Parts: sequence; C-alpha cells; structure tokens
Amino acid sequence: MLKIKVPIEEAQPEDPSEEESNDETPYKMVLAIRSDLKMQKGKAAAQCCHATLGAYKKAVKNDSKAVQRWSRGGQAKITVQVPNEEEMDNIALQAKAANLITYTVADAGRTQVAPGSRTVLAIGPGPVASIDKITKHLKLY
Repeated sequence: MLKIKVPIEEAQPEDPSEEESNDETPYKMVLAIRSDLKMQKGKAAAQCCHATLGAYKKAVKNDSKAVQRWSRGGQAKITVQVPNEEEMDNIALQAKAANLITYTVADAGRTQVAPGSRTVLAIGPGPVASIDKITKHLKLY
C-alpha cells in the first residue's frame, strides 16, 4: 500500500487587501430553532444545515467580506431556541433592520412538521456584537 502525505494548507484570503486589514471583528452565525414545533434532534440538525447553507449562499452573493471574516474565525455557528413563529419573525425583522443576512427555512413537510412550516432562522454570518444585540436573550438549544 502506498501512503502519500499531503500537506494541509491554511486558507488564504482571496482578496490581497484583506491581509492588510486590521479589522479582526469576530463573526458568527446564529441558528434560531423553533421550540414549539418539538422537532426531534435529527430533524432540527437537518433544518439547521439547510439554514446554514441558505445563509452562506446569500452571504457569498451579497457580502463576500463577511464570508471571508467568518471563515477566518472558524465559521462559528450557535444554535438557540426561539419559542414560536411570531418571535422568530420579530427577530428576523430586527436582524434585517440591522443589515444582517437572514435566511428562513420552510420545511417540505414530508416527515415531522406540516408543509411550509418555518423551522429555523439563520442570522449571519455577521459581527458577533451586532447579532448578540438581537439574540442574546435566547436560550441555547
């Protein structure tokens, strides 16, 4: 059996000017999971994956610098509980008003929840301080 060692390279910023930036503001993404839907852990995890990917795609298109900063910081993702759809909508409005990236998952309804149920809200990637102003009152999931 032939074994080949491949060196692992650290990701480099795509934009050379990023290296000169002194802005090391930490970035993260928060995933707000509706607790009233009582999804099983696996279902909630799958919905969080959909939310993460949706927010990431939106960020790549609309705010590539946020993606770069988030990536350099290890792509932090925090899961929190939101009690119901009304509160999730309120948080989404606050995040949009703060110019943060948001993405809401609407479930297809093939397993545990009704079709069209909005299950998870992703906020970010964005500055930790900006996201915390909106989500710090929510309990960890």
